[in-house]
Amino acid sequence: MIYLDTSVLLAELLSEDTHPKEGFWRNPLVSSRLVECEAWNRIHARGLGSTHGEALRLLLGRVALLELVPPVLARALDPFPAPIRTLDALHLASAVFLKDRDPKLVLATYDRTQAAVASALGIRVLRP
Repeated sequence: MIYLDTSVLLAELLSEDTHPKEGFWRNPLVSSRLVECEAWNRIHARGLGSTHGEALRLLLGRVALLELVPPVLARALDPFPAPIRTLDALHLASAVFLKDRDPKLVLATYDRTQAAVASALGIRVLRP
């Protein structure tokens, strides 16, 4: 199972130079419900809702979404191996929650800080 960070979703959606290969999207993907909020926020901030909204809905449809359940929120309150931003703490807490249930979980991210902290937490990192 691959935990999908918002950076990867937006790279695909916005056709950035670095984005996942086509086959990536056929993997079982999971993310926090937070990914939905972050992605829509970035799309609206760029005024792309009308041009990219349907593509975003389709991408999000490929991802199983984990709610911010109490154990995830509780983990986000604990210290991390290095300072991280609030939303990254929520993503990493979600990944830790899922890794406890599936030790083979991999985090897909383009965020270097998030990747470093995930590695320190014992989560394998993929830069698709």
